Amino acid sequence: MSKLLRLIGNRLIWLPVMIIGVTVLVFFIMSLSPIDPAYSVLGENATEAQAAAYRAEHGLDQPIVVQYINFMIGMFHGDLGTYGASNASVTEQVMRALPITLQLTFMGLIIGVVAAVILGVISALYRDRWPDQIIRVFSIACIATPSFWLAVLLILQFQGSLPVAGKLPDFSTDFSGWFMRMLLPSISLGVPVAGQLTRVVRTSMVEELDKDYVRTARGAGIPYSVVVARNVLRNALITPVTVLGLRIGYLIGGAVIIEVIFNLPGMGMTIVSAIQSNYIYLVQGVVLTVAIAFILINIVVDMLYILIDPRIRSI
Repeated sequence: MSKLLRLIGNRLIWLPVMIIGVTVLVFFIMSLSPIDPAYSVLGENATEAQAAAYRAEHGLDQPIVVQYINFMIGMFHGDLGTYGASNASVTEQVMRALPITLQLTFMGLIIGVVAAVILGVISALYRDRWPDQIIRVFSIACIATPSFWLAVLLILQFQGSLPVAGKLPDFSTDFSGWFMRMLLPSISLGVPVAGQLTRVVRTSMVEELDKDYVRTARGAGIPYSVVVARNVLRNALITPVTVLGLRIGYLIGGAVIIEVIFNLPGMGMTIVSAIQSNYIYLVQGVVLTVAIAFILINIVVDMLYILIDPRIRSI
């Protein structure tokens, strides 16, 4: 247990370093934007004196390093700045949009993982037979299908029977309405991931099924289904979990696009409207939040990898 805690602690130690690195990258890239935040808030008809007063009030006339330090201080206090003529809070807008993106990402992840495990296990158990061949073709088709294209096809096919637009019901008060509204976007997001993970699960299962401990267990009279469920499947999931961590970024990025197609008020719609309105601080807040979420999710996946594979704890 002490080795496990030490490994988890090592991962957590690097977490602040990665977050600071992301903030530096995002902040300084956004500072290169030719859009003047003063005029984006005050409007194009604002005078230079009004713009100068706005810059002085918000510290935009200070050196870039000072601006970054002020931004970090505000971020640690939960303040990502304001945007628009009404000085709306970036933090409040992000907190409204982020749960929707996370819900879509999580649901797409569930669809992708469940389908991949089921199909990958079946494909490995029926290796080189007709179920394996069918699943191989299906997984390749899923990999070759872009999420946005699949989303359009699903809208055209199910727009009369399933909701594809309109207000998103609240998760806690109307679960069935929420589920039906999120079903097609989640399928669009999860199908390509399912295709990729299916091939990884199949390969890992085949490698485990060919190992000596499987033949020894079967020779000892242990039922084949018990060996597969208790030993083979657990060992075979180590590689897919690692690959899944790399696909989290795809899921989050894909969710942003899918939200726009299905008109979901998540981070995707927020960043599109922010770009169209030249709200630099809102764009910066959304990008930074998504990047930090990606880091945190990968840390969780990394810890899950440590828990699944006991061999890592002995290193």
